Amino acid sequence: MIRPPLQRASTGIEGLDDILGGGLPRDRVYLVQGSPGVGKTTLALQFLIEGARLGEVALYITLSETEPELRSAAASHGWDLAGISLFELDASTAGGDDADEPYTVFHPAEVELSEVMKTLLAHVDAVKPARVVFDSLSDIRMLAQDALNYRRQVIALKQYFAGRACTVIMLDDLTGESADGQLQSLAHGVISLEQAAPNYGTDRRRVRVGKLRGSGFRGGYHDFVVSPGGLRVFPRLVAAEHRRAFSAEPISSGIAAIDTLLGGGLDRGTSTLILGPTGAGKSALATQYVAAAAARGERGALFTFDENLGTLLYRAQALGLDLATHVDNGTVQLQQVDPAELSPGEFVHRVREAVEQHGARIVVIDSLNGYLQSMPSEEFLVIQLHELLTYLSQRGVVTVLIATQHGLLGSGMSTPVDASYVADAVILLRYFEAGGRVRNALAVMKKRSGRHERTIREFTLGPTGFDVGAPMDHFHGVLTGVPTYTGESDPLIRTGDAERHA
Repeated sequence: MIRPPLQRASTGIEGLDDILGGGLPRDRVYLVQGSPGVGKTTLALQFLIEGARLGEVALYITLSETEPELRSAAASHGWDLAGISLFELDASTAGGDDADEPYTVFHPAEVELSEVMKTLLAHVDAVKPARVVFDSLSDIRMLAQDALNYRRQVIALKQYFAGRACTVIMLDDLTGESADGQLQSLAHGVISLEQAAPNYGTDRRRVRVGKLRGSGFRGGYHDFVVSPGGLRVFPRLVAAEHRRAFSAEPISSGIAAIDTLLGGGLDRGTSTLILGPTGAGKSALATQYVAAAAARGERGALFTFDENLGTLLYRAQALGLDLATHVDNGTVQLQQVDPAELSPGEFVHRVREAVEQHGARIVVIDSLNGYLQSMPSEEFLVIQLHELLTYLSQRGVVTVLIATQHGLLGSGMSTPVDASYVADAVILLRYFEAGGRVRNALAVMKKRSGRHERTIREFTLGPTGFDVGAPMDHFHGVLTGVPTYTGESDPLIRTGDAERHA
């Protein structure tokens, strides 16, 4: 027997709806829990605002916050609560003796629990809402005074709403001693919000769906932020969900000698790691690929952790690359990443937006050092990076990663990440000494997707870009930094304007 599809209520938060499989199954009771300040009220307001937008009757019942406080919180996000019924349960509305006494916020010790529940349910009967937020269970917990009575009251609430076409969110701030698994077992679904303060930078927030009875959902932790406009949730990336067909053709760098080294170019759907010491030309080579793609009419995106955008554009201009024009016309998207304000999930989300909304066919991450060092407290960061690269591969995107090796000369320079693990191809840049000068060389160390030239070539950088020489057949030990020359004629690139502008 085929069961009819679940009717779902959108939370008004795109990323959370994606995690929930389209939203919360309707006419059920859900628990949203988290410490004070994590974003529970904001989530609840977005849920009700979305309902009001769809023409549904929405009710917010508050025992812990005043109506002015709720309206102020909504105004900070630019929201109008005109379409939402706010019911503030205070001493007078809960059956106080003198209705004309000055306005006071309800205190749990002033009113018996039975009076509170009677008043609350009477108001729900009068409004007949399709969506309800109950804020918060901690007040009921204090009124109940013991775990057994508290559980009975929660069960009574659940049974009451079970006979009504109403989707209910109950908020819990986890401040009571009884904030345990018993409450979670009663709810049809549990959404947990968490926040942590790293040693440096903004708070990291994440959400997890603990259960969603009778419905599938995306498990695990998902990063989110609270910003003007509400919660923005970044669903955990699962690369296998984003497969699409593409032609695995090579793309050109615009420099024939470099394309020859790579056996025709970088293949679509592959990732390439450019390794080398600081200042060796890694970013310049990556920018060359982006500019060449833009000149062909292909969109690109460059994420920089280490360099501000003004310096990047100036350096590109000095190499004869008109990157600024491509940025102005929207072909190239530049994003400077502030690692102290960014979680791994939000960074992945930005890359996905560049690919899925901007249409980027080449993505540059500059650099892996900045990416890995900017979030040192995050676990499994390299695994998340691998999942991101797999996603980009399945979308047919050419990905260029930059990594700075520690040291300047010699074969013992260290690499911040296992090159064979994160990349399909590796381009190595090196300094070497010859003829009383420090020179630059490049070589392709691996390319999984096809053949490549295994020679080492010298290159220079100047106002006309890259000048790449012939294979250095008469040198041994170039990659060590101090080569030995065995030939009869000097095959090195002649010094001149290129070196004066490098």
